[in-house]
Amino acid sequence: MSSTLSLAVRDSSTMLRRNLLHARRYPSLTLNLLLTPVMLLLLFVYVFGDVMSAGMGGADRDAYVAYLVPGLLLMTIGSTVIGTAVSVANDMNEGIIARFRTMAIHRPSILVGHVAGSVLQSVASVVLVGAVGFAIGFRSTGATALEWLAAFGLLALFALALTWIAVGMGLVSPNA
Repeated sequence: MSSTLSLAVRDSSTMLRRNLLHARRYPSLTLNLLLTPVMLLLLFVYVFGDVMSAGMGGADRDAYVAYLVPGLLLMTIGSTVIGTAVSVANDMNEGIIARFRTMAIHRPSILVGHVAGSVLQSVASVVLVGAVGFAIGFRSTGATALEWLAAFGLLALFALALTWIAVGMGLVSPNA
């Protein structure tokens, strides 16, 4: 039993490495995942901020940033998992999944590698957007460090759930 588990972990980590190597080979996709939410955050705060915050009853910029950042964090996760669905659909259509099926590897490791890679990319994006949000004025309103850690954990679980949904969509999709 333990050898089966260790083989499954080894195969999943190999597939995770494959996924991360793909991300490294195409840095424009990774930069797009990281920079698009940051650019949207800066755009909505500094370009549209005065007009949009006026719709909140004349709230100041800090209240508007506190309203905007959580939504952009969730949108960041959503945009990251789209790439996972496309990647799984490409793997299905290009025949690499059929080739992996002929090999002696743990069957779910292919999907686990995609999911783990996507969650890592989502976490990196969330950390970057959160750091930029903090730099432009996003602050806690009385939350403790443990509560912030719990919020980060919920975002990671949300990324995990959305990633599995995206993998399912990639598996049933006829093309990318």
